[in-house]
Amino acid sequence: MTSRREFLGTSAAASAAAIIQPVWGTKPADEKLSLGIIGCGGIMTHHVKGLVARNENVEISWLCDVDPAQISRMAAHATGHKPRQTSKYEDVITDRNVDAIIIATPHHWHAPIAINAMSEGKHCYIEKPISHVYNEGHAIIEAAKKYNRVVQQGSQMRNSPVTDRAAKLLESGVIGEIKIARAWTAETRSVVKPVPDSQPPNGVDYDRWLGPAPKRPFNKHRFHQTWRMYRDYGNGEIGDDGIHDIDMAAWGLGIDSAPVQVTARGGRMLLHGHASDYPDNLNVTWEFEDGRLMVYENYPFTAYGMHGFDNGNVFYGTEGYMIFSRRGAFSVFLGPKSRKGPTEGDVRGQRGYAEHMAEFLNAVRSGDRATRARPEVAHRSCALVHLGEIAFRTTGRLDFDPKTETFVDNDKANELLTKKYRSPYELPGA
Repeated sequence: MTSRREFLGTSAAASAAAIIQPVWGTKPADEKLSLGIIGCGGIMTHHVKGLVARNENVEISWLCDVDPAQISRMAAHATGHKPRQTSKYEDVITDRNVDAIIIATPHHWHAPIAINAMSEGKHCYIEKPISHVYNEGHAIIEAAKKYNRVVQQGSQMRNSPVTDRAAKLLESGVIGEIKIARAWTAETRSVVKPVPDSQPPNGVDYDRWLGPAPKRPFNKHRFHQTWRMYRDYGNGEIGDDGIHDIDMAAWGLGIDSAPVQVTARGGRMLLHGHASDYPDNLNVTWEFEDGRLMVYENYPFTAYGMHGFDNGNVFYGTEGYMIFSRRGAFSVFLGPKSRKGPTEGDVRGQRGYAEHMAEFLNAVRSGDRATRARPEVAHRSCALVHLGEIAFRTTGRLDFDPKTETFVDNDKANELLTKKYRSPYELPGA
């Protein structure tokens, strides 16, 4: 069993460093890192503005997107050195001067780009989730080992100061032994009505946008922002916003293996007529071999949040419980009367973005692959998303064998652990 400190403590990276070989091609701290930006949508704006504002001693050398309008918008934020622009990620990863790339494309492109980039010697910061389907997680892990590259998933709360303070409390045993971890997404959503297919915007390389996904006519809902509603490109609410809180549930519970059983229920509760492949509410429970449980709940109607937060966790221990939110807060309640324990206020500046990116950049410089959201850790959380969705799409309740990493006596569910890739955009090595 991996130690609890591996999941909770600040020494997680140090404890793994001994078994992860340092990478080649490191750079001294005073030398600029050359970064390629792949996918110029909403979250990338946050990354680029942060890199510029914090003066991280990096140079943004490339901006890549299939939509030239997205590149133009991003170029306004990439001040200083003028980046080169392209619609083809291959231009970025084959540039020998580029040290690392940041990938913030739709989910279906994460693994193909990352694996190809690693084969060209590039380190990868991949927005969550690193994988679109279960087996892509292993493909990324193996590529990181094979090419000896730093890979970091965008699970920013892994490096948040409030997470470190909560970790010390949980390590101290303040709430006893944690038996159940609960995660939720409680944000209001609006109905997105279906619209007719149309022509792609001028200049958009739509075939490349589809990439490994099935060939379909262009529809504006299957494009910027709302692509998340479709399985061809995204993973629904659970894999888009929910993955953050599922990752923290996995962190709090300290899981080091896949579950043995998955139960999922959901449907249309509010968003009738919604143009989406996914339910508007979903409840997933994962049971582990030692009997511990994780639960994820998604509600589209709770404008009030849960326990005061739109996204969060509760860790239930034998002596009390902790309410934790990636909004930068936690509260501990102890004993049979829920006596108030240690509390951290709602501090919006403690979401870990700066610290998480700094860890990645430092790892690229130092050659230390053992980051807090390295692919081995990221896959544990992404796997829960994929297994939960597969359970929902099939029988609702599935047994899973962590040793073989297959479902027990369910061929249909096992088929969904991977997917077909449209030629010529196959997954490298698949």
